[in-house]
Amino acid sequence: MLTIDGPWINPWHAGLVAAVLVCSVAQLLLTRSDPDSQHMFRNNLLFGGLCLILSLSSKLMIDMDQRQAAGLFESASMLGFGLLLIRILGLTAFRVLLPALRMHPPRIMEDILLVITYIVWGLVWLRVAGLDLSGLVTTSAVITGVVAFSMQETLGNILGGLALQFDNSVRIGDWIKIDDVRGKVVEVHWRHTAVHTNNGNLIVIPNSVLMKSKVEVYSRESKPEFRRWVHFWIEDGVPPQQVIATVQAALRQTHIEHISTARPPECIVTDYREGLIQYAVRYWLTNPAHDDGTDSAVRIHFYSALQRQSLSLAHPCMDIRLNADSERRSNARRSVELDARRKALGKVALFSSLTDEELGKLAGALRNTPFVKDDIITRQGAVAHWLYLLVGGEADVWFEAEGRERVHCATLTAGDVFGEIGLLTGAPRRATVTARTDVQCYRLDKENFETILHERPELAAEFAHVLSDRSEGLSAVRSHHAEPELVQQANYLEGIRRFFRLH
Repeated sequence: MLTIDGPWINPWHAGLVAAVLVCSVAQLLLTRSDPDSQHMFRNNLLFGGLCLILSLSSKLMIDMDQRQAAGLFESASMLGFGLLLIRILGLTAFRVLLPALRMHPPRIMEDILLVITYIVWGLVWLRVAGLDLSGLVTTSAVITGVVAFSMQETLGNILGGLALQFDNSVRIGDWIKIDDVRGKVVEVHWRHTAVHTNNGNLIVIPNSVLMKSKVEVYSRESKPEFRRWVHFWIEDGVPPQQVIATVQAALRQTHIEHISTARPPECIVTDYREGLIQYAVRYWLTNPAHDDGTDSAVRIHFYSALQRQSLSLAHPCMDIRLNADSERRSNARRSVELDARRKALGKVALFSSLTDEELGKLAGALRNTPFVKDDIITRQGAVAHWLYLLVGGEADVWFEAEGRERVHCATLTAGDVFGEIGLLTGAPRRATVTARTDVQCYRLDKENFETILHERPELAAEFAHVLSDRSEGLSAVRSHHAEPELVQQANYLEGIRRFFRLH
């Protein structure tokens, strides 16, 4: 049998058995520590088999007296076995030994160190195999320029990956959004960052793209909660306060999985458009993996709550009068509303002496005036020639004196009237009224009241008597001595006649 000599033959075969044993032990440790590395084991086995085939082929070339071909096959086999040994030992060090020592270097560090070691091994083996590298050194400037130009994208990815790892701007486990991609960062390699979406897709993003783009990190292990928005539309005929109260009560009284209990959901108004009001439910999600499912649960809960209040989500609509039937229905609703207003006015002492016809005229002149909790409805000292009839909610009456804290005078409820002195005499407001809760009022202006007084001037005396009775409580708060009732009544009567020009 023919034999050949050379530096790549004897040392290689002397350590081949030891190298195979070391690779086997390392691969066993790697497979046991990472059950998902089965595909890696198959790839290593195939590559090792290819190297073994090359080694056997070199023996065949020797038998055929093809010494040059045998040397090439043997060199390639040794180079391959060396690369395989470096890969298995490197992966074992990074994924078995270092984690056992409670050290968790970034994956990109593993990739870069392995690539550098591959290159060093390749250059060393080429030198051992007898390749003269002096020519490469003399032309290194040209080669460096060519390599840098051809690999600028790759170098950008490598540098980008290193920057992401060292400044911790994007970490493994973070939930990020870039353009239309949303998902969890599962790996950061030397070339790309892998993002796993909630749809089960694995998106590969080049590191250079991450460095150049705006990346939103909306959730991470140290702060997993982030806010979600769920929008819906309701017709503008429904008071926003009613919708907000209904939706918030439904969501806050019900436990919905993956919604933060420390930050309760809230409902807000976000827009008005084409006869519709846009609302948004804002809540804090504790697990980004359940975003769509939690959005669905939120929608189901507030939709059911709206249905219980006989409210429905808005539909595309256009205001078109098609036939007389629509007008009849509108008139019927208007008649019901006027009847409710007439009854509300009839319960007010100030209007007790008015006829049904006069009450009907006032009912048609009333204007809906809603207020939100803590709104100032009237301010002390302001001049406003109208009164308010409270039909829903509660309001507080306050007297404000200079240099003193304001004093609470009374709490008004449905059926109460305030601002009547300004309507009948034109005098400035004597107290401040604020909305204790969300409030629904009817407003009656002077112009709508003037006709009735001119037709029946004798009503002025009755109105003056009512004003005198109603002002006693406030007068007691304003000063320790109040004017006699007859004097007050006379003053009010004179003020009404002068304001409405009654003779």
